[in-house]
Amino acid sequence: MDELLSRIEYFVSRLGGAIWGAPMAVLLIGTGLYLSCRLGWVQIRHFGDAMRGTVGRLLSPGEGGGGDVTPFQAMSTALAGTMGTGNIAGVALAVSLGGPGAIFWLWVTAIPGMATKFAEVVLSVRYRERNAAGEWAGGPMYYIKNGLGRRWMPLARVFALAGALAALGMGNAVQVSELAGAVNSALEVFAPASGLGERQVSAIVGLAAALCSALVLIGGAKRLGAVAGMLVPAAGIAYILACLAVIVARIDALPHALWMIIRGAFEPESVAAGLSLRLCVDWGVRRGVFSNEAGLGSAPIAHATTSERQPVRQGFYGIFEVFADTMVVCTLTGMTLLVSGVGIDYGEAQSAPLCADALGSVLGERGGELVVAGGMCLFALSTLFSWGLYGSRCCEFLLGARSVRPYLAVFCAAAFFGAVAGSDIAWPAADALNGLMALPNLAALLALAPEAARETRAFFAREKG
Repeated sequence: MDELLSRIEYFVSRLGGAIWGAPMAVLLIGTGLYLSCRLGWVQIRHFGDAMRGTVGRLLSPGEGGGGDVTPFQAMSTALAGTMGTGNIAGVALAVSLGGPGAIFWLWVTAIPGMATKFAEVVLSVRYRERNAAGEWAGGPMYYIKNGLGRRWMPLARVFALAGALAALGMGNAVQVSELAGAVNSALEVFAPASGLGERQVSAIVGLAAALCSALVLIGGAKRLGAVAGMLVPAAGIAYILACLAVIVARIDALPHALWMIIRGAFEPESVAAGLSLRLCVDWGVRRGVFSNEAGLGSAPIAHATTSERQPVRQGFYGIFEVFADTMVVCTLTGMTLLVSGVGIDYGEAQSAPLCADALGSVLGERGGELVVAGGMCLFALSTLFSWGLYGSRCCEFLLGARSVRPYLAVFCAAAFFGAVAGSDIAWPAADALNGLMALPNLAALLALAPEAARETRAFFAREKG
């Protein structure tokens, strides 16, 4: 078994390395910049409108009707998919392997990423359609089919296939493997004499995650929206307050942390011996995309379920998602790591336990472990549920409505495998699948950019009129 897992790890690591690198970074950021220009830099010029249209009306039922969930619940479902273990373990991994400067490049992906996510959501709501169950279904496969025409259907199918597979990896195995690691770490502190081995605990976590997924996902988009609407705010607020407690307690170290980020972004070897600029950019972009998912095409699938009829109004939630996920939560994780004074072994992969140590520097060992374990649990489960929806909608597009239940059965089984296999396989597999998912979506966004721009201009013209 161990030899088989080792071979799988080697294969997915090579595949992820082949997909990710300078070309992918240029494509993602370049697409975001192009969309920013076509959309009139909507994420900057209308940032205030986006905040008023999201934070200002979070609990609004939206205009129109017939949707499966409210705009807030659709956003919560999408934010649940983005705000996962990548905000904790992923940032720690980026900093340890790419140096403090990786946080800077994570920010770089966020600014154009807001425009990318905005365009994805606008197009998803614009070109969504009803499925066999009468629910709204949308996402890249639908805006490729309905926006670009039938001759582009092969591209839509490629995305749907990649999305169905990515849901098993990025949205499932990664989340549960990191959750299992956090639970094992917490047990070493809170119950060292439990008598349970690491693999036993991981198996229990995997079974529990699979059961919870089945109970939530069988209820469809409405049940998922209701659950996400409770989990995401609770997890986000608790984790943000814990990070702020550390940063405030170590406020004297904040200027130096900022200097490490800026200097490390361009001279990583001056901050962490042995690191290169390529590694810094690579890991910053990887984890930025993994965290906010701008360009992957996943979140638009959730936004398509909204009762909101105006695509641009729902698009504002896309801007808010990237801002909240990357500029707020990921930044707070990075700052907490750097100001805490914990030892970071640059060049060696470190994830959730490093965050627990950083939080524990102020909250105590038990407090740090409790925050990370609790945060990982809520973040991982909410992400798991959202990606179950994404994967099932992709599978439905490919194989029809009858394929959904068998797919969800496989999805729940993958949760158990992810917990047992561990993150050494899950992370590189997620990276590889992310890239395979992003390519067809980015091609569609570039082709449909004029339509997204027309929709946006028409909306603001009506608002001014």
